[in-house]
Amino acid sequence: MSAPGGRRVPGPGSRSGPGRPRAGTRPATRRPGPARQPHTIRLGSPKPRLRLVGVGLTLVMLAFVVRLLQVQAVDASAYSAKASENRFASYTLAAERGEITDRKGVALATSVDAYDITADPKMFTPQDSKAPDAPEQAAALLAPILGKDAKELAARLKTKNTRYVVLARRQTPQVWNQIKDLKRVFADKAAADKKTNGPGANVLAGVFNEDSSKRVYPNGDLAAGILGYVNAEGKGAGGLESSLDKKLAGKDGAITYAQSGGRRVPTAGSSEKPAVPGEDVELTIDRDIQWAAQSAISEQVAKSEADRGYVVVQDTRTGEVLAMANAPGFDPNDLSKASSAAMGNAALQDVYEPGSTAKVMSMAAVLEEKKATPGTHVEVPNRLHRGDRLFKDDIDHPTWYLTLNGVLAKSSNIGTILATGQLGATQPEANRVLYSYLNKFGIGQPTGLNYPGESRGILARPEAWSTSQQYTIPFGQGLSLNAMQAASVYSTIANGGVRIAPTLVRGTKGPDGRFTPAPAPEQTRVISPETAKTLSEMLESVVDDQEGTGTKARIPGYRVGGKTGTSNRVDPATGRYKGYTASFAGFAPADNPRITVYCAIQNPTKGSYFGGQICGPIYKKVMEFALKTLQVAPTGTAPAGLPVTFDAGPPPAPQPSAAPSAQPSRQPGQ
Repeated sequence: MSAPGGRRVPGPGSRSGPGRPRAGTRPATRRPGPARQPHTIRLGSPKPRLRLVGVGLTLVMLAFVVRLLQVQAVDASAYSAKASENRFASYTLAAERGEITDRKGVALATSVDAYDITADPKMFTPQDSKAPDAPEQAAALLAPILGKDAKELAARLKTKNTRYVVLARRQTPQVWNQIKDLKRVFADKAAADKKTNGPGANVLAGVFNEDSSKRVYPNGDLAAGILGYVNAEGKGAGGLESSLDKKLAGKDGAITYAQSGGRRVPTAGSSEKPAVPGEDVELTIDRDIQWAAQSAISEQVAKSEADRGYVVVQDTRTGEVLAMANAPGFDPNDLSKASSAAMGNAALQDVYEPGSTAKVMSMAAVLEEKKATPGTHVEVPNRLHRGDRLFKDDIDHPTWYLTLNGVLAKSSNIGTILATGQLGATQPEANRVLYSYLNKFGIGQPTGLNYPGESRGILARPEAWSTSQQYTIPFGQGLSLNAMQAASVYSTIANGGVRIAPTLVRGTKGPDGRFTPAPAPEQTRVISPETAKTLSEMLESVVDDQEGTGTKARIPGYRVGGKTGTSNRVDPATGRYKGYTASFAGFAPADNPRITVYCAIQNPTKGSYFGGQICGPIYKKVMEFALKTLQVAPTGTAPAGLPVTFDAGPPPAPQPSAAPSAQPSRQPGQ
């Protein structure tokens, strides 16, 4: 179809149109014009940026390296300590304390399993316990079980900057079981509380236990004066527990382990230094003889309403102490009920004037110096003037015509003064000779037991003796000793004149089971065997002769040598004479001695106060028991039967008796 003017008009189906090429025609070709340049993006150089990033990373890494060096090198120990403080716990492993046994291996002091009750204060804070007053609640629950003050326990549970405090030491398993049951109850209650969206408070979660040991004395108060006791820390605080503490205590160990929440982490490992158990100590004491001695003295002290009393039993041949009993005593298992006055060992710590039991030393000096024999005649008046005093015997009497043996048998003070006056040409010289013998017998010297608090007695130098002392010391007043020293005097005579220092320890047994005997005791020759034998025969007259003062100490079938004593007693409170000390000392069999027994009672106030009357029966009871226990047979020989008196011819015409002078103190002689 053509349009006017010759133009071709597209038909209806034609797709031609403006901007579209016509069918069958070639599109017009544009003339090339000037070339259009494309737009390009130019990238910056990456090197500066990489350098900047590298520098930044280097600085960061350098900071890390410096900090790492500081933590691991410079401050390593400090950080390690802080970490260990919270994670690791170190505790002492207490060494097992050694046993103390008698000579037969019977336990007198031993240790049993116990627990130290401990706590972690952090677990009692409001945050950990979920209770604002957890320390107070826990203290109120624990106080009656541990026997402690609730306020004191609460204060310990509030201790800051620590995760370990000790609430009570050496508690029995029964005590820990009570606490454990309470812990279980509160744990169940806390768990149930949590289920109901409660706080779940458990005020006992921070209470724990540690293995420990408790000192136990199976025989109660038996030999308590010897054994002593241990304090709350488990250290020896009295008696042999104190003096032998290093041997008995052993060496504590230590353990360090990881913990979490107050409990040990078993998989974290630990380091441990084992404890070394203490040595067992075997004493010379015989438990059965100790019991007999303690029963006898306790009964008589109570019967006489006396202040106290002591009995010492010694093996004359070895010096070993078989018993050392005190009354009243104490139970080291329960020191809360013990009297402070009874907690020591009075047989070693008390000093007193012995009275007539000391006359045997005066007689020993006279015989050894050959100034008299047992048969030497001694005319004993009713009164004797010496120095500034008139001396008398325990009773008024007409002039006695005694042998030297009779002076000892009848315990004459005047006769003893007359006999010892022969020791020197002058009284000062006689004093020096007597002093030398008293000193050799151990008076004023340590016994050798090395017992804590032991007294060495009082014996002044002879030049310091007062006018009265130089005449009273020969019959046992004006010097002081303890019960062990008094027993040792008689053991010396029984042992043929050789003094063996007394011993309480036979030996020790280490953790390896090896027994080590104690060192041999020191021995000192005091008098000759002949003098000792003569004295033994003279001491038999005290017990065997009807005129002797010790007839209540006789033992059927055995020959007994002994001596009574009744002395004025110095009151410790006033320093003045008040009351009496009654005593008896002796050994058996007299002709082949094996055992020495010494008894003394202080201030008997009911019944008799004479040594022969109240201590003689104790001697007999204890000696009989000891002889049977040690199976000592009678010798079967007859006593020497030395004369007590001599015939002085017809009595002289009666003379007016001397008026007694005022006496500063009485002078008992029995």
